[in-house]
Amino acid sequence: MAASNFIDYVKFCSRSGAGGNGSVHFRREKHVPKGGPDGGDGGRGGHVILRGNAQLWTLLHLKYKKHVIAERGKNGEGGRRKGADGQDVVLEVPVGTVARESETGEFRCEITEDGQEFVLTPGGRGGLGNDHFKTATNQAPHFAQTGGEGTEEWIILELKLLADVGLVGFPNAGKSTLLASLSAARPEIADYAFTTLVPNLGVVAYRDGKSFVMADIPGIIEGAAEGKGLGLRFLRHIERNSILLFLVPADAAHIGEQYAVLLAELERYNPELLDKRRILAISKADLLDAELMKALESEIPKDIPHLFLSAVSGFQLPLLKDLIWKSLQ
Repeated sequence: MAASNFIDYVKFCSRSGAGGNGSVHFRREKHVPKGGPDGGDGGRGGHVILRGNAQLWTLLHLKYKKHVIAERGKNGEGGRRKGADGQDVVLEVPVGTVARESETGEFRCEITEDGQEFVLTPGGRGGLGNDHFKTATNQAPHFAQTGGEGTEEWIILELKLLADVGLVGFPNAGKSTLLASLSAARPEIADYAFTTLVPNLGVVAYRDGKSFVMADIPGIIEGAAEGKGLGLRFLRHIERNSILLFLVPADAAHIGEQYAVLLAELERYNPELLDKRRILAISKADLLDAELMKALESEIPKDIPHLFLSAVSGFQLPLLKDLIWKSLQ
């Protein structure tokens, strides 16, 4: 997924169609000089609808769509003929998309399934024709109901990636290298911080045709929950993951302290993230021998499953997949 093509945030003006007006009409036929009112109803205004599409992975196709305008409903006609409803506008979005009101931030909907639909901005109601207003004392009403106005609102769409496992770590911890080793994903890899600028997804093959999806989230730094670095922009993607795989390099100053900082940033962003299952992987273990690994055990928190691994040499990668699969079940 190219960096320039991954868009996980869009803002646009959503305008539904106004309803058509009801008709003022009277039946006029030969030999029926006073046929009475027969004005038809106006059609409803078009909705703006969100529909989930599992084949989409980004909001790129909506990036330049700043105004979404649904069609107005047609007016009613004589002979009790109802006006046509305004044509709906259907916006297909990736599964995992959340819609909010721009001004208030109010939650509107969450698209979690392929084909799921939600009426984001309802169209105006159609007005009633004069046929509905006849009474015993007013058998020839010369009025009808006007159609309801459409609604105009600014909407924000945010994409939260759906993945089984989310990779969490500081920049240059080896997350992209691990994803490339376990899956067919080919994220950019380089020996400098913030190589990964967008989340990357990879499908990891397991035994007997089974698989799980892993997401490489751009590196978190201390203060990410307050907006430092790239963390705040991408922390929301972690909310969707079933398991958080923390990656700390073996050459870190103190493994336990780095893990604690990462955990603290997640807690500041959303305390519910601490309820997710966690695994700690110490990467770049090809730099260590057995004696050093044993010495580093004292730095590792006791309340989390952990293992040493190397994405370059493949050391303990099968064991990591076993651990993840067992946790997912």
